Amino acid sequence: MKESSRNIIIATWVGIIVNIILTIIKALGGWLSGSRALVADAAHSASDIVSSVVILFAVKIADKPPDEEHPYGHGKAENIASIIVALLLIVVGIEISISSAKIFFGGKALAPTTLALYVLIVSIILKEILFHYKYRVGKKYESAALIADAWHHRSDSLSSLAALGGVGLAIIGEKFDIPMLIYGDAVAGIVVSIIVIKVGYDLAKSSANIVLEQVLPRKEVKKYFKTVLKVDGVKRVDELLARTHGRYVIIDLKISVDPNITVKQGHDIARATKDTLIAQHKEIENVLVHINPYWWGD
Repeated sequence: MKESSRNIIIATWVGIIVNIILTIIKALGGWLSGSRALVADAAHSASDIVSSVVILFAVKIADKPPDEEHPYGHGKAENIASIIVALLLIVVGIEISISSAKIFFGGKALAPTTLALYVLIVSIILKEILFHYKYRVGKKYESAALIADAWHHRSDSLSSLAALGGVGLAIIGEKFDIPMLIYGDAVAGIVVSIIVIKVGYDLAKSSANIVLEQVLPRKEVKKYFKTVLKVDGVKRVDELLARTHGRYVIIDLKISVDPNITVKQGHDIARATKDTLIAQHKEIENVLVHINPYWWGD
């Protein structure tokens, strides 16, 4: 197994273990303290566990080498996993909002106990640590799925922060007999749901663009143009299309060469161009080179 895949799997397992602990603590804390926002946050943490398990399978699939049916590799498995994670976030967000909104239609608002505050503070700290840890590993190894999971943790810490504010307001409302503030816990649940849905939408949009073969913007591929033009024998770059394929990049390239050289010389230039790109840019996995004859009048 590649070092990158091994470290991604370790990071994912760390997230699973911490989320299992947090889900249990939040669920018990929400039940004992009577906090709707904390119970909703427990559901969010539970969805983190599911998303991490999905990512474990995706990383194993993405790590498989190219084969006859998948000549470009299996890298997009991670992007598909990211979409699944995103959809889970959106579903959880909708469920949280419905649960929290019910309190305004016949439910009785009760302020939770201070236990909810302590649980949420611990959750925020742990989730922020997980976010920074997974985000760094994801960026280092260009893992879209792990970066998506990192943002899942960030959305969880933000939802816990919103829940913390709502619980705090509810407790203050009960203590000082301010009925409106007691609804703070339910309002926080709705705020949490909006945060979760927004993060899910952004992740789904980003990953879908990759799955749909969206090419990288011109400013991101400018460095590839410069590398190609330095290769001996390349007269002009006619077209360069780069697209991400999970953790790596695939390039479709058209270059112009002297029309008077032999076929073998043209092949050697194409090979040199491919090897140079892969050697100088570690994210590039494969380059498909097409040779055109160069004419001064073109």
